[in-house]
Amino acid sequence: MAEPAEPIDTTAALRRLRLVKVGAVALVLLVGAGLVLRGYDVKGAIEQGLALVRSAGPLVFFLSMAILPAVGAPQMAFTLTAGPLFAAQLGMGVVVLFALLAMLFNMVLSYWMASRVLRPVLEALFRRLGYKIPQVQKGDETGLIVLLRVTPGIPFPVQNYLLGLARASFGRYLLISFLIQGPLNAAFIIFGDALLHGKGKTAFYGISAIIVLLVGTHLLRKHYSRKKTP
Repeated sequence: MAEPAEPIDTTAALRRLRLVKVGAVALVLLVGAGLVLRGYDVKGAIEQGLALVRSAGPLVFFLSMAILPAVGAPQMAFTLTAGPLFAAQLGMGVVVLFALLAMLFNMVLSYWMASRVLRPVLEALFRRLGYKIPQVQKGDETGLIVLLRVTPGIPFPVQNYLLGLARASFGRYLLISFLIQGPLNAAFIIFGDALLHGKGKTAFYGISAIIVLLVGTHLLRKHYSRKKTP
């Protein structure tokens, strides 16, 4: 029986990932500023893009939201646009419900792919990228799930795959993940809709909820970090 590979320190990988994210955001802001200075109608282009996606219909959008993050698509692209696209048609409550169901399906799909279908390939890939494959004991499952969900810098699909590779208890994985990610996703959906439509009061409530939830995840991270969960 082969010896298990030594876990890899993730510090350098997370630092590189943060630098890439900061660089990408800076590039987008620079391009946007350049287009505005040249007189390009950025808001009009965004609205045209949203209209194109809206024409595909909510079924296609939420199916895409349920599947595409499992292959690397940024979940934030869906959560920030779901409200502006379909809240007027379906109602905000229905949009949030469909988005949370899509998120749940994506977590199930990613876990299944990581723990069953693509396990050997994903193990090799994550080790090459510098991510540590968690070695989870029964008593440490809750701490591991919480820490992965609240640690900044680890993308949502990577969190799902790492927990699937660790074969954390599926029911606990799904419940804790939903309790942490669900409220954040709902807040981002409401905030995205309010921001695009100029609803200042709703946008303020949305960003306030996001800040409170992020502070809560920070406190959770500190609590479980002190427990030194593997």
